[in-house]
Amino acid sequence: MNNEVQFHADVEIASQPEIWRKTAAFAPSVAHLLPKPGERIAVVGCGSSWFMSQAYASLREAAGQGESHYFTASEYIYSRSYDRVVAITRSGTTTETIDLLRNLKGKVPTVVLTAVHGSPVTELASDSIVMDFADEKSVVQTRWATAALGLLRTQFGTDLVELSKQAEIALAEDLGELPTMDEITYIGAGWTIGLALEAALKTREAAQFWAEAYPAMDYRHGPLSISQPGRAVWAFGEIEADLISDIAQTGASFESSTLDPMAHLIKAQRLAIALARGKGMNPDYPRNLSRSIILK
Repeated sequence: MNNEVQFHADVEIASQPEIWRKTAAFAPSVAHLLPKPGERIAVVGCGSSWFMSQAYASLREAAGQGESHYFTASEYIYSRSYDRVVAITRSGTTTETIDLLRNLKGKVPTVVLTAVHGSPVTELASDSIVMDFADEKSVVQTRWATAALGLLRTQFGTDLVELSKQAEIALAEDLGELPTMDEITYIGAGWTIGLALEAALKTREAAQFWAEAYPAMDYRHGPLSISQPGRAVWAFGEIEADLISDIAQTGASFESSTLDPMAHLIKAQRLAIALARGKGMNPDYPRNLSRSIILK
């Protein structure tokens, strides 16, 4: 990387093709622990893990595998009835997720996806899937988020080995003028709304750079007013041609890709680190954040 300082996040982002291949090899050993077709489920997480929960739940229901709701762990609705609850947590020590699993213990079957053996959530969940090979040193989540979502996507026949080739393309793509933008708005539809939210979070936390995220068609209902030259709109997946035309008329830059949206997310991760580097910040340790949010 020439003479630039290399952050943990740089290494972790670049490792995603390899991590996805490892996830593909790992998936068959834990497939029996994942929700069964027809089960009514809830998927929970906090921060990046919540956005991956949203993407997975949307994909699962769209695939006809059963009603699938998603919650940030603190907002789980206990009056609802589910056949299984899936919790995603990298550290396994997040207070809200621990509290939720403790409240559900013995009442609802639960499965947790985590990166740490022996973490508190593994003691509370009915079943645990530990992906320690995807763990990270950086506070900012990158490869853990995509590995967790990738594992869950194997339920729908997604070939992660094939996707790893697209990840390599995303790692090599030029960021162009994106690092010079004043503001970026990410949009998606269906399962990619979760990816849009995650991309916006990456730029905010890594670089203190303001970014927003919306469902693509709802962007037309108000947020379009902030579009102008020097700002960008970034789409995950396909969006309506009329909306693309509306964005073009504002003078804003438009980013899209034919890559799988999860691979396209890698480019957004790279942009977040580039923005941080350009501002002289260390994206591994964002201001006011820690690896795990433990409430007192």
